[in-house]
Amino acid sequence: MRYMIIVKATTDSEAGAMPEEALLAAMAGYHEELARAGALLDANGLQPSSRGWRILYRGTQRSVIDGPFAETREMIAGYTLIQVASREEALEWSRRFPNPAGAGNDTEIEVRQVFELDDFEPSGSMDRFRALDAGTR
Repeated sequence: MRYMIIVKATTDSEAGAMPEEALLAAMAGYHEELARAGALLDANGLQPSSRGWRILYRGTQRSVIDGPFAETREMIAGYTLIQVASREEALEWSRRFPNPAGAGNDTEIEVRQVFELDDFEPSGSMDRFRALDAGTR
C-alpha cells in the first residue's frame, strides 16, 4: 500500500523561504528512518506556485494560468511517498512526521492512500497502464 504524506503550503513557503536548519535536520532524520525501514519511495519539496502554472479546461479548450495562486491553504509545499503493509503502519509513520511548520507551531499534514492498479476493474486501458508500470520498474 502506498500513501502520500502531503505538506500544505504556507505564506512562508509560497514566498520562497527555505526551511530552517533544525527542520531540515528533523526531516532528514525522519526520511533516513523511512529509508532504513524500506518504506521510503520518494520525498520532495515543491517550488512556490509563483514558479508554476495551472491548466484550465473549459470544454475542449485549455488555458494556461500562471502562478502565484491566492489560496495558499489549498496548495502543496511538499510530499513524502511511502510504501507500507497496512493503514496502521502508514498512520504510525505519519504520526512521527516532523512538524513542517517547526516545533511548537500549529499546522497540519494530510495523508492519502494512492490508488494501485489492482484497485481498478480489468480493461484494455488498465492493461496499458500495467504495461507502463512494468516498463518503469
